[in-house]
Amino acid sequence: MKRYVADLHVHTCLSPCGDLQMSPRKIVETALKKDIDIIAICDHNSCENVIAVMRAAVGRDLRVLPGMEVTSQEEVHIIALFENLEDALAMQSVVYAHLSGENDEEAFGMQVVVNEFSEVLDFNKRLLIGAADLSIDDVVRYIHHHAGLAIAAHIDREGFGIIGQLGFIPENLAFDALEISPRSPLDGRREEFDRLSNYALISSSDAHHLEQIGQGTTGFLLKGPYLSEIEKALRGVEGRMVIH
Repeated sequence: MKRYVADLHVHTCLSPCGDLQMSPRKIVETALKKDIDIIAICDHNSCENVIAVMRAAVGRDLRVLPGMEVTSQEEVHIIALFENLEDALAMQSVVYAHLSGENDEEAFGMQVVVNEFSEVLDFNKRLLIGAADLSIDDVVRYIHHHAGLAIAAHIDREGFGIIGQLGFIPENLAFDALEISPRSPLDGRREEFDRLSNYALISSSDAHHLEQIGQGTTGFLLKGPYLSEIEKALRGVEGRMVIH
């Protein structure tokens, strides 16, 4: 078993609210400088830049997990994490089929699709900042159908957090974990958050700028940097665990 440091919520320049400096190589270099072992790329409603970050990390001591931050019709942000790119792309197809509208670059920012060398390949025209026509239940169900983990994002935030939007966490939702923002550290607030649900708690950066990467991290005791191992840690089984 080994302790891994993970930041499971990092945006790229594809997210309209993400800084244009959030390129694959710079993200990888910044994560390595901050001694992070695992990152998950979670752009808004898309995973088109995931492969570029994965390629930028080839040969480096950093595991990049494919993911996305899905916005449900209730305007709740849900992190979707996958073991492989194929499952992430399958989830992206579901989201795209339920996402309407076109991006306004002046209002929301550019949505830049790049390769591992930070060369611009395209500009995503979809309204990625918008909400998909999928309920929270639907989003979680589709994530699990595609072998992913569903994590309620930044539950301590008023905007786009499930508690801020709904006022509570429905008991029937099969979240695999709940995410706390770095501005609300777990230390000193564990009892408050523990009363919300029985789910595992993690902290992530939700980085939109390079300097934000690693501002929120979670430690995991795992046999390897794999999503299947993280799932066991979130469940607290077979010796795997979350370390705060």
